[in-house]
Amino acid sequence: MTGLRSVGGDLADAIESVSVPSYVLDTTGVIRWLNPAARALVGDARGRQFTSVVAPEETRRAREHFARNVAGTAHVRDTEVIVVGADGGRIKCDISSVRLREGEQVVGIFGQVSDVDEPDDPPPDPVLTPRQVEILRLLERGRSTQQIADELQLSLETVRNHVRRLLRALGVHTRLEAVALSRRSAAPSSF
Repeated sequence: MTGLRSVGGDLADAIESVSVPSYVLDTTGVIRWLNPAARALVGDARGRQFTSVVAPEETRRAREHFARNVAGTAHVRDTEVIVVGADGGRIKCDISSVRLREGEQVVGIFGQVSDVDEPDDPPPDPVLTPRQVEILRLLERGRSTQQIADELQLSLETVRNHVRRLLRALGVHTRLEAVALSRRSAAPSSF
C-alpha cells in the first residue's frame, strides 16, 4: 500500500472507471457501491442485500462464503456464483473478494468479477423451490442421498423428504426420471 500512496493518483476514480465489474458490501451484506460495469451486469442494486442478485439456489452457499470472508476464516476468497443479471437472465461469474479494513476492524468486502459466462445449468423449473433445484442439480451429478446430506449439511430424512417433494412437483416416480426430464427440458428444441 505504501507503494500505491507514493505513486499518487485517485484510486477511487480508477476503480469507478475500470471495465471490470467491482463492488463493495458492508459487513451486513448490503451492497454499498457498484461501479458502472457492475451496474450493467446486475442493475443498480445499491442499498439491497447482495443475495438479491444471487440466483435463489445459490443463496445459502453465497451467504456462507460471505460470512467466512468477513470472519477471516475463508482460506480462498474466490468463488463461482450464478447471479441474476439486469435483464433477469442467469449469469455464471467468478468472483474474487477481500476484506476491507479500517485499522483492525473489518468494515466491508471489496470484490471484482473476474469472469462472466452464461451458465451451463438451465433456469430452474418455476414449480420447484430453490432447495428442490439444488437437490435436482446434485442428483444430476450422480450424488447419493448420503452425499447430498453431507454436502448440504442436512439429515438423511430431510434429504429424502426433499427428493419426494421434488419428484411429486415434477410428476415423476424416480430420481432417474427427474434427471431425464430436467435434461430433456434443457435441450434445445429442434423443429
